[in-house]
Amino acid sequence: MKNGLFISFEGPDGSGKSSTMAFIGHLLQEKGYSVVLTKEPGGDEIGQQIRQILLNPMNQEIHPITEAFLYAADRAQHVQKIILPALQAGKIVLCDRYVDSQIAYQGYGRGFLSKDFLYDLNHMASGGLLPDLTLLLLVKPEIGLMRSKIRDHGQSDRMEQEAFAFHQKTCQGYLDLAKEHPQRIFTVDAEKPQAEVVEICWQKISSFLKEQGK
Repeated sequence: MKNGLFISFEGPDGSGKSSTMAFIGHLLQEKGYSVVLTKEPGGDEIGQQIRQILLNPMNQEIHPITEAFLYAADRAQHVQKIILPALQAGKIVLCDRYVDSQIAYQGYGRGFLSKDFLYDLNHMASGGLLPDLTLLLLVKPEIGLMRSKIRDHGQSDRMEQEAFAFHQKTCQGYLDLAKEHPQRIFTVDAEKPQAEVVEICWQKISSFLKEQGK
């Protein structure tokens, strides 16, 4: 049983979700909430090793099935070692990427494995744990990739180096997920100035916390 709340931040590369999540985490801590900020892949030391394999630009030969199982392995470790213990302790967990990323990137972007297979795989990996709320920061792929290139000084990781069509399909995946799960996924126009994006996310989370009696 969990007593805390699980909130994920999703979006294509360059959507600003990581920095937005950091701002939200700080605001929650200022309000006195006990908060855990984490990410996928790479939530703990073992996950960091999996992350190195997945995102290393040298590893272009990773097969889509191998890739899917590596992300699922990272998630299994992450849920058991980081997310569930924090939720059971009554904390608010903010997670930078979760299951929706895998459906968008491997299901839509790769198009090699079916969504049903990926849902089943992730159900096994996560024990069926889903976020209570997902904030989906949306940005056009050409804008997001340009932001990523500037942020990383041109040093793109393996996923960012994929063809533009891959990123277009990934963005479409996120749009479809938002339509499929409107009660959980709240979309945000991440092309707005970051201060506005943070404010929109903060208002949504504040309202959600009141609804949950937190």
